[in-house]
Amino acid sequence: MNQEHAHHHGQGDGHHHEPPASLKNLIFAIVINGGIVAFELVFGLLIQSMALLSDAVHNLSDIAHMLFSYWAEKVARRPANERKTYGYRKIEFVAAFVNSIGLSVVIAFVFWETLKRFTMPAEIPGQTMLWVAVVAFVGNGAATLLLQKISARNINMKSAWLHSLQDSLFSLAVIVGALLIMAFGWTFVDPFLSLIICLVIAREIYKIVREAVNSLLDAVPPGIDFVQVRDALLAIEDVKEVNDLHIWQTGTDQILLSAHFVSSGEPADNERIIRAAQEVLFEKYGINHATVQIVSASSEAMAHCNHCNWGNEAGGG
Repeated sequence: MNQEHAHHHGQGDGHHHEPPASLKNLIFAIVINGGIVAFELVFGLLIQSMALLSDAVHNLSDIAHMLFSYWAEKVARRPANERKTYGYRKIEFVAAFVNSIGLSVVIAFVFWETLKRFTMPAEIPGQTMLWVAVVAFVGNGAATLLLQKISARNINMKSAWLHSLQDSLFSLAVIVGALLIMAFGWTFVDPFLSLIICLVIAREIYKIVREAVNSLLDAVPPGIDFVQVRDALLAIEDVKEVNDLHIWQTGTDQILLSAHFVSSGEPADNERIIRAAQEVLFEKYGINHATVQIVSASSEAMAHCNHCNWGNEAGGG
């Protein structure tokens, strides 16, 4: 049986050989957010504002996210070894899952306390709530600008920047709530804003947990259509079948693929097929780490392929 294996490290791996961009901005953003959390927690407890407390919890979740981002940047650079042949990239999904579960407990507590506030409303000094929210908005805005400068580094840094931007918007919402309390005495605005913030955070937690679990189960990464990838590979000249196709990711910037090709061409055509596959996978789908096995159509059926996953043969549906 004529078999040829190809292993390709695409351009997405190149960052391992480049000097890392400065992470000082991320550290500064963490320090700023830490000050905001302490500030909002103290005054939120003093004036019994659930909106301030919810915003503080949200900022706290983003500190955890930023710390994780910083840690992940460091850990992900550790080289693969004999025990961890894929390296340490997938640790980001484990950490994201654990952090999200912990944050869910905190959000559930804040949500419950907010519901009780509707039945036992408290007098909220709108003026104090306003200037605390303004200070938080200025701090969040500064952190967002710092992170924007390194957001192009990778998707990990971009997500940290988006979380900080979300903090700024939430602080702005608290400012609006404080103005409504001062202008109309609508104290119900405070727990109402808290509920909205809790629900938005819960939605973000759900998306993070879902992505983390899917990655840990080696599911096809979001944004990639399994059938479209298979059809694109089948469209390559002399590729008769695509069997045992798997697509998964070990990190946000590392998408992998493995497959068996049945070729109707000559063995000399295998290199051309491999190069064509590498090109379409990287350019169309961002798959930067592909392992391909090619066998001739004249070869006997592969006895070792009884484990091949479903529906990958040409026309197999």
